[in-house]
Amino acid sequence: MMRKSEKKKTMAEEKSTEIEMTTDSIDAALIFHVVYDVLAFLLYMHQQIPSMLQDMTFQFDSLQTERKEVEIVLTQNAHDASFRRKNLGRKRDIKLEIKRLEKLMNTISGLRTAFQYLLCAVPNVENIVFVFGASPRRPHHVYEICFSNGSKNFLASEVMTRTRMIEVVSRKVIRALISKGVGTVSYSGPSKLFLLVKAPTSFNMPLHFLPKREFQHTKKIVPYRLKLISRNSHKDISASCPVYKAATGFQQQQNVSSDLVWFQCRHVIKGLALGNPTPEE
Repeated sequence: MMRKSEKKKTMAEEKSTEIEMTTDSIDAALIFHVVYDVLAFLLYMHQQIPSMLQDMTFQFDSLQTERKEVEIVLTQNAHDASFRRKNLGRKRDIKLEIKRLEKLMNTISGLRTAFQYLLCAVPNVENIVFVFGASPRRPHHVYEICFSNGSKNFLASEVMTRTRMIEVVSRKVIRALISKGVGTVSYSGPSKLFLLVKAPTSFNMPLHFLPKREFQHTKKIVPYRLKLISRNSHKDISASCPVYKAATGFQQQQNVSSDLVWFQCRHVIKGLALGNPTPEE
């Protein structure tokens, strides 16, 4: 009969995937785009947004443009009562849809900007965690991305270019998440998505990140873990990406660099109420 500790170890192994990349190093641009793509994927697969984030961004921008166009048309046809009624109705519909999406889109944009700032200050980020739930300590789902401790190139925010290599890595990561059954749970209503990053204690960006030195989540949750390893990096990256057992959660280990602590992004994404969508098979 399998012991309880052995069962927990097996569960952790089943939820861990290693992805080796053809690139010699992991730079800030790769980290930025992979993390943002995973964010978008998780929001959609957990039914927190009605469509893919790229489509929603295009829709939101189009609505704002259309609202401005309708306002101009109303000004130019101020004396046509029938025309005004029709366009005022359209304007109200547009404003309602913008209001429904605005907080979500602004929060996602804020998180994206905050993470970009963080990578400019700490380009060698290695541990990133997404937490779905009421709070980071009471999660429903946890996803961890570990980047190998190979050399990383500093990149300023204006050169976060999305290359073909980044596109290939991102697709591998998404396929790995799909293979682990991400998004197969039934819709349970709007949830919150938290982003946590391990960074040096000297990191100081209070408008975007708050230190969570003693962060750990409930022992009942085993995270989905992805390890991205560059071609010239060691296979064993336990020093930079410790195996978090169910008994210890994400609590900082004593044998890991003591100057690294968890920071929680202040931009917490709350999903939209989608009614009662059909659960995914």
